[in-house]
Amino acid sequence: MNPRNRTDVENALEKKGFKKNQNDHRKFIYHMLSGQKTAVWTKTSHGSSHRELSPSNLSRMARQCQLNGKDFELLIDCPLSQSIYEMKLINKENTSGRGVKSLICE
Repeated sequence: MNPRNRTDVENALEKKGFKKNQNDHRKFIYHMLSGQKTAVWTKTSHGSSHRELSPSNLSRMARQCQLNGKDFELLIDCPLSQSIYEMKLINKENTSGRGVKSLICE
């Protein structure tokens, strides 16, 4: 994974259903297409020394989003749509035996 511009990554996340947390200006929480808030979140580093996100930070963000590195790159580069991302999350929860309800925050 190559370094990425932080602003570009944050903008891409917002286009894919992630919303900035009002309590933390660099935390993004995923909301399903139905509008339901989920337990899936990621955070970007802040500060002038982190304008570029390192490969290790991007890998951490991919894990937080429950994706592998390749799928995370597809998510932020746009070929992976929000609906396909959501299907991946649901399939992962169903496969793990936890079920979709484990994604939803009440």
